[in-house]
Amino acid sequence: MATHHHEIVEHKVGTMDITEQKRTFAGFIRFATWVAILSILVLIFMALVNS
Repeated sequence: MATHHHEIVEHKVGTMDITEQKRTFAGFIRFATWVAILSILVLIFMALVNS
């Protein structure tokens, strides 16, 4: 059987590198913004052509 070594490390707040999470969140917000804008434009177009 494999042996597992569990090391207890004290967590220090603010020491984790979160640049990847920030970049992912910014991409998600950008995508959601474009989807909202596109949806509004489609609704306006539908209203103009009496769909």
